[in-house]
Amino acid sequence: MTSTQPIRTAVAGFGLSGSVFHAPYIAANPAYQLSVIATSDPGRRAKAAERYPQAKIVNSPEDILALADELDLIVLGTPPATHFPLAKAALEAGLDVVVDKPFVVHSAQGEELIQLAATAGRVLTVYQNRRWDGDALTVRKLLDAGTLGTVTRFESGMERWAPEIAKAWKAGATVEDGGGVLFDLGAHVLDLAVQFFGPASVAYAELHARRPQERADDDVFIVLNHESGVVSHLTLNLNSHLHGPRFRVLGTKGGFVKFGIDPQEPFVRGGGLPTDPEYGVEPSENHGTLEADGQRTAVPTERGAYPEFYRILAEKIDDGGTASALPSPVDPADSVAVLKLMEQARKIAR
Repeated sequence: MTSTQPIRTAVAGFGLSGSVFHAPYIAANPAYQLSVIATSDPGRRAKAAERYPQAKIVNSPEDILALADELDLIVLGTPPATHFPLAKAALEAGLDVVVDKPFVVHSAQGEELIQLAATAGRVLTVYQNRRWDGDALTVRKLLDAGTLGTVTRFESGMERWAPEIAKAWKAGATVEDGGGVLFDLGAHVLDLAVQFFGPASVAYAELHARRPQERADDDVFIVLNHESGVVSHLTLNLNSHLHGPRFRVLGTKGGFVKFGIDPQEPFVRGGGLPTDPEYGVEPSENHGTLEADGQRTAVPTERGAYPEFYRILAEKIDDGGTASALPSPVDPADSVAVLKLMEQARKIAR
């Protein structure tokens, strides 16, 4: 039975996560009502009130939970160490929950939340938005079409030059706090490797802290052996002046390479909206390259589609939530599998 009422939604946190990756997409989708935003920062409170005058602005996630009877869904865009206790409290309060990546700090915590959501009959999902990057959708299209043949090697990297730690919570964050690039960008890169090529185990791992103020890790290399036979080489680096490819995929019929960053985040940060005609469209000069039989051709990048996450979630909730046979946008068990790979990598690197 499809509901005609909008999904009353609260966003906890209005930093990069809340202001760029969540609120704009919730506000743009008529299936939702952006009801509450939590942030204690005066500048962010003013920005949230200006952009979303219909939303109640409160100080903390706990203030959102106090309003649980007036809400249906909470989105947690707060620091990683808060994800487990806040998601647990929200599920116990009867809310459906979106948790930004990394899901939690320990895989056992993720398993506990999955069990709690099942017992409570609530929808629990994780915001793995990079599944809807245009370049990731392009790789998926090539794989599904068999263009590359049997894939043997998958390389993926997210590299940046970030010599200073900009966010206050990250500056002092240890691994136990959810700090470091493995929890941050690694949650995306590992998730896509498993989504593309199936279950895997860590064969090799390097984790380093290069920046003087880094308390976790900022330079990571991981090798995965997938049960499918594919080997993944994954690179995460915040100390890189010269960035490697976002994707390089080698198969028996051809290879594909793609550089650059998906345009959706910078577009929204620059003031664009998900409903704008040019949203998610990548310029032709940034398209990837396919090589097969000695010939190189440009491959147009699929249009980025972050709005899909909230479209799929709305269908799931409106169709009866956990009682619905429709899938969630991201199965939280996928994120637990990624956390277990991170735990393997840390053990090997030690």
